[in-house]
Amino acid sequence: MAAAVVMLALWRLQPGIDFTGGSLLELSFARALPAVEAVQEQLIKLDLKGSIVQKSGERNLLIRTVWLTEDKHQALLAEFRNTLGKAGNDLHEERFETIGAAVSAELKRRAIWAVVFVNLAIIIYIAYAFRRVSQPVASWKYGALAIVALLHDVLVVLGVFAVLGRFRGVEVDTAFVVAILTVLGYSVNDTIVVYDRVRERLLREGSSDFAALVNNGLNQTLMRSINTTLTTLLPLFALYFFGGASIRNFALALLIGIGSGAYSSIFVASPLLVLLERWQRRSKQ
Repeated sequence: MAAAVVMLALWRLQPGIDFTGGSLLELSFARALPAVEAVQEQLIKLDLKGSIVQKSGERNLLIRTVWLTEDKHQALLAEFRNTLGKAGNDLHEERFETIGAAVSAELKRRAIWAVVFVNLAIIIYIAYAFRRVSQPVASWKYGALAIVALLHDVLVVLGVFAVLGRFRGVEVDTAFVVAILTVLGYSVNDTIVVYDRVRERLLREGSSDFAALVNNGLNQTLMRSINTTLTTLLPLFALYFFGGASIRNFALALLIGIGSGAYSSIFVASPLLVLLERWQRRSKQ
């Protein structure tokens, strides 16, 4: 988690067109890619100085510019075909996306509120579900500790994408937000299975030895957590390797988040529950 925070502080996430506004053009070339410098020169001639040009795979280029009208878009394509698509190196437009600044600001605001709302809803729901178990740990604290485990999973994903953004030019968009929300839901599902087994044992056996009770509950759900995670990761690996470039980053975020979610449910959420109970007992003494 500390490493992820450092990476985010140093490099930050690279926002995609969904959050910054502008136009995104992806071009493919029949033969070798032209030099990035040559593409930037053509953009300067078209009064598009400051545009970002990045390689995407062996024969694709991603070009992010200010917002383009359709006339400007077609003029850009014509210029590229005349200058960069010569000598059999045919140029093909793979996609063209454009979004205004007002829409991108609204998307950013809604994305932040979505994550905040989900976390609050998780705490409230877990507090309600565990309302009959208030000793030795208050019911709402189960929800708070589940959020700490979620924070672990989300930070791991954000840290990895900060590194990818810095060195590979990977951007985050609304699909990335969807992936983060999916990771939140999946991770808390894994954590709540362990906590629910602890709750059942508390109701039956009491809390005379809370650490042993949590340990037994964790052991009883361990294989379930491993099997569920593995069977989820298998189709995600298939999506990542065979699903195409448009969903590769989405699948990667899920792979990292769900993998770390299995870890956090076992090694973060459950030990924190025991540590909190011990801290409370020492405070009373």
